This record gives sequence, structure tokens and C-alpha cells, in this order.
Amino acid sequence: MFRSFTDRISSKLFFVILFSVVTSCGFAQTDSTEKSLKISAYLETYYAFDFSNPSNHIRPPFIYSYNRHNEINANLGFVKLAYQTQTVRANLALATGTYMNANYYDEPGALKNLFEANAGIKVSGKKNIWIDAGVFASHIGAESAVGKDNWNLSRSILADNTPYYESGAKISYTSDDEKWFVSGLVLNGWQRIQRINGNNTPAFGHQITYKPNSKILFNSSSFAGSATPDSVRKMRYFHNFYGQFQLHKKWDVQFTFDIGVQQKSKGSSAYNNWYSSALITRYAATSQITVAARAEYYHDATGIIISTHTANGFQTYSYSFNIDYKIAPNIIWRIEGREYRSEDKIFTLYGQPSNNNYFVITSLAIDF
Repeated sequence: MFRSFTDRISSKLFFVILFSVVTSCGFAQTDSTEKSLKISAYLETYYAFDFSNPSNHIRPPFIYSYNRHNEINANLGFVKLAYQTQTVRANLALATGTYMNANYYDEPGALKNLFEANAGIKVSGKKNIWIDAGVFASHIGAESAVGKDNWNLSRSILADNTPYYESGAKISYTSDDEKWFVSGLVLNGWQRIQRINGNNTPAFGHQITYKPNSKILFNSSSFAGSATPDSVRKMRYFHNFYGQFQLHKKWDVQFTFDIGVQQKSKGSSAYNNWYSSALITRYAATSQITVAARAEYYHDATGIIISTHTANGFQTYSYSFNIDYKIAPNIIWRIEGREYRSEDKIFTLYGQPSNNNYFVITSLAIDF
């Protein structure tokens, strides 16, 4: 029932957008249309060297961004159309790259390249309240798929293993002073465009963002649903919290904490859990050079999200340091070194099982 509801919402919103574009633009492009429609593109290339030296060039399976070893490649490239007026909005972005291959592996056909496709209408004449439907960037976490928007080059373990994208419908409200953002979501699943076969259980989420001033931000996001077919349904409940603080005009700090639980079996009152945290600090040395350091820990002893088939499961620390150089306002070059340190020997180093993994990575990102 909920899927047919969101499908009807998406269909209606599509025709609203189409009708608005046609009636406002006619068959010729006007100045108003040029201001409402924006075309943009993004490309991020990279080279990563993993000291485990995997012969198949695939880095550890919990890594979903920059996951190719010892080859020059494109992590993410997309072209985006964005349409915005006072009452309607729409976004369409098609993408390619190793990020798309890794994260959209289970999506069928042309959906594998659908980075963003959504439409929305403003439902209040006085307040900033919108209903949107389609495929969106995830409402969970401080990090996104777009590398230039993140403080570090590589993604944290918690970011790589929570949804980067989602599909469904949402209602959102932004306060007049823009200090509060509140959203409620009905979703097709945990990082899914098309539902898993046999899964008809609706998933839900929320997001609350509070910015008391330009230097402080708090965010709370959640997910409640199932990532399994209904025949073996295991309900999953997850919460993400992060805060960002500008301690000085050149110095920022970000803290993130995630926690989730999942039923051990269908209908069970017993749950397995996982949790993770990350601390990032960033310093702008000059107008062109920025450095950032990150420390994090990810605990998933029962393999809900990251399965290792070892005695202690995935209990891993990670440390990284990156230097960014802004070549131009729209071009950034980055280099990073990183270590993983796990409780069990889940990595390979010099041909032997190891508790440690090391890699270096560099990237060049351009948006235009």
C-alpha cells in the first residue's frame, strides 16, 4: 500500500513539474526559465595504493568509495539539471564511476546510473513546507558522495556503511529564520531505489537540523525498517547524530556518533547492535591550503553491516590525515594517508593475515 502511495505521489509531482515548465516557458526558453533551470557537472578522479596489494585491484569490501587499488580511475562523475521556482522544484542527475559501481550494484538496469531524480511542490503559501518524491541523497550523516563537500578525502567507515542515497517521499519544513530544518520520510528501504524482492515493509526516517548561529550545527537522523524480505523480516532501527563547530575562523571540529539495532530473527524481541563514532578536525592554513585529521571507531561484533566471519567480528579503529590544495575556486587537489587497525586479522599485509591495513590516495575534483 505504501509503495503504491509513494508511486502515485512521484507520478503526480512529475506531471506538476512538467506542466509548470511548459506553461511558464512555452516552446521557447525565456529569461525566467534560464534563471530557474541550472545545469552543473562534477568529476572526481583518483589514484589509491593499498599496501595489502590485492591482485584483483579491489580494496577491502567495507569500502565503497575510492575502492580500486593501483589504478587511475574516476570515483564519481555526474551531470545534473536542477529546476527551482517559488512553488516547484526538480533535480535530475545521471552519474558514473567506481562509486556508482560499488553502491548501486544491486540496482537493476538504468537505475545503476541514477544519482538523483526527484520532484517537489511547496504546500504552504506562508511557510517553507515542501513535499518531495523520488531518488535523493541520503538524509543520514555529515558526509556525502560528492568528495569536494567532505572534510576528508576518503569516507569514514560509518559513512561508507550507511546509505548514500534513498528513494521515497518526504515532507520537510524550514523555519523562517533558517535555524531549524525538520523532515519526515517514507522510504523504499536501506539504500535502495527498487525494493528487495519480497519486501513490502515500509521504512521510515526523520531528520532534524538545528543551527543556532553560523558557527554551530547539530543534526539528528534516523531509519526504521527492514533490509530483508518479509518472509525473514528483521526490523532495523538506526540513529545518527553529528555536530559541527567553528572554534576559530580557521579551525573546525566535527563529531559523529551512530548506533543501530536489528532483530536476531523475525518477530524476535532480541536484537544485535552496532555503533560507531568519528572525530574530525580541520584547519585552513591559507586561503588555498587546508589540512584535516580524523580518528574513528566502528564496532559490529555480530556482522549486521560488515561481516568478517571472525571471532570478534568487525571492531576497527581508523586514523587519517589529508592535505587539500585549492587550485582554483572550482578545482581541488587532495592527498591522504590512512590506517585501519582491527581486533581480528581481517586484512592482508605482505601476503600474510594482518590486523592492519594502510593506504595512500590522491584525487582531483572539478565542478562546473
